[in-house]
Amino acid sequence: MTTILRRLPPSEATGLRTGARHSLAELYRPRDLVVLGLGVMIGAGIFSIAGQQAATTAGPGVLLSFMIAGIASLLACLCYAELSSTMPTSGSAYTFTYVIFGEVWAWVIGWALILELQLAAAVVARAWGGLTVTAISNFGIKLPGEALVEDLLVFGILVLLTGIVALGARVGLRALWIMVSAKLLAIGAVIVVGLPHIDVANFGDFLVPPKTLPSSPATVLEVFVGESQAFGWFGIFAAASAIAFAYIGFDVVATSAEETVNAPRAVPRGMIRSLVIATVIYLAVALVMVGMVSFTKISVDTPLSSAFRVIGVDWMVHVIDAGAVLGLTTVILVLIVGQTRVLFSIARDGLIPRGLASVSRRYHTPTRVTLLIGFVAIMLAEFVPVLMLQELVVIGALFAFAFVAAGVIVMRRRMPYLERGFQVPLSPLLPALSLVATLWLMVNLRVMTWAWFALWMAFGLLVYLLYGRRHSLLARPRPRSNLDPARGRHRR
Repeated sequence: MTTILRRLPPSEATGLRTGARHSLAELYRPRDLVVLGLGVMIGAGIFSIAGQQAATTAGPGVLLSFMIAGIASLLACLCYAELSSTMPTSGSAYTFTYVIFGEVWAWVIGWALILELQLAAAVVARAWGGLTVTAISNFGIKLPGEALVEDLLVFGILVLLTGIVALGARVGLRALWIMVSAKLLAIGAVIVVGLPHIDVANFGDFLVPPKTLPSSPATVLEVFVGESQAFGWFGIFAAASAIAFAYIGFDVVATSAEETVNAPRAVPRGMIRSLVIATVIYLAVALVMVGMVSFTKISVDTPLSSAFRVIGVDWMVHVIDAGAVLGLTTVILVLIVGQTRVLFSIARDGLIPRGLASVSRRYHTPTRVTLLIGFVAIMLAEFVPVLMLQELVVIGALFAFAFVAAGVIVMRRRMPYLERGFQVPLSPLLPALSLVATLWLMVNLRVMTWAWFALWMAFGLLVYLLYGRRHSLLARPRPRSNLDPARGRHRR
């Protein structure tokens, strides 16, 4: 039991123990981290999620849902900011957990992050293919064999973006700046064109009378409540849970810490700023969406496009299509970058084959693990019905959020001597609230999602017991030194 609970000393989390801790060149600055965050948080969902949740769950109260989701996400972001400022490493929540709770829990979180990021890349790539085909069709172009074209597009985008990440972080960063700027222009056009068409009457009194749905309980919360409901305050909070999923991605920014200049201060600023900007943008688009058309007339499939058609501005459909395609492209790119850095960290700790942690001398990136991630994403996107499994992405992220929130509280008690570039205010209150909010979001997930997640984690523990436990670098005898491994201080 003591071997699997062994903890990584804080001094070694960002030290030179493995000979590879500083092999990734410093590249990112605070403004780059903001672009990285916006690249992954703002995807095609910005054009649909407000309308879908308004039509089916919350009505005009969806604006309150966005605010609630933004606050819950900010609490988690603050916790990530503190731990990232203390341990600026590409392992993110995996490494934080390794230091605070021990190796087996670190592996559990790392395994959850693998599920989140790898499956997310495949899910978003598949959605990107469908959106691109729809965008082409909206121009009146008929494609022979749309299913085959979609498959080829999915394959092509994953090969292209994997190649960009493998060629170097600088190449990927330049591409990201261009695409994020373009999609923000598209979003700006939606807001500017839509604002004059807002009718205050469409907002009503925000709180639509609740109604019980005939469907059987599907989420963990509904199992305890005993019924499925929509609208009213229950609907507003249920919609907040769905909307919070759109904000998931700021945690990927933490994986860039090892490549960031002055990371202890830059990473917290980059994460918090990108989340705040994303929240404001989501709220602005939601305001336009709900204000242009009554929630009872919103098309669930294409809410924003249909709203602009209703008010007679048909050309905005093409702007929305372009913004959606660009939005998903940047999401895929950042997800591949994040997954690369997490697997790179796990590999150099020895929990998976260390050969995956090698860094290309020519491109200064972990090219080998990048190509592996791209290959797996292609296999998943092409041969697995990943769109049916997208809630697994969410539960993987939320599982990590819970450990990070708890980690802030525990680390303040166990390691108060560690230097922090950022501290969560009102600790332990805010981290505790973050933990409660995360658990609330988790119980709003389907029971079937929990079942699949449990199977994935059970398989992961088996992998650890058969391989990681014996090959971990901490399992190897190390020479004694006059350095205290727990505190990074010299013994007397």
